[in-house]
Amino acid sequence: MTDVAPSPFSPAPEHLDCHPVTGSVELAAHHAVRRAVFVDEQALFVDDRDEHDRDPSTVHLLGLVDGEPAGTVRLYPAGGTWWKGDRLAVLRAHRRAGLGGPLVRLAVWTATARGGTRMDAMVQAVNASFFVDLGWTPVGGEVEHVGVPHQAMTIALG
Repeated sequence: MTDVAPSPFSPAPEHLDCHPVTGSVELAAHHAVRRAVFVDEQALFVDDRDEHDRDPSTVHLLGLVDGEPAGTVRLYPAGGTWWKGDRLAVLRAHRRAGLGGPLVRLAVWTATARGGTRMDAMVQAVNASFFVDLGWTPVGGEVEHVGVPHQAMTIALG
């Protein structure tokens, strides 16, 4: 049997990197991705920044596709060993790159490494099965949040 070389017409595999934001340039990129998704594309907010963005205990994560900022998530302590994750966003052009899973897994790992035992998130209902596939559990039924159906989700950490 002969190995077949990849077709020159096949796209090259994309290189993914997810890490906590370091410095003002990466934080600006994190916010630019969120703005592109939640303000410009989905029109959920006029400005998606809030008090959690000003809190020094909030962790902002940045996802890169081939070195370019393409996704974000943030997480923050919500009391005791309970953490909240939110603002998962991937730019439309990169939604098939597989960046969402690594971002969510890094958020879970980060909260665990910081002593968390549980993490909750309120996700757009269309993305609930994605979170279930990553080990999260739905809590209750769908609710409307910022004018869009959302599903509360939870995951045990550790």
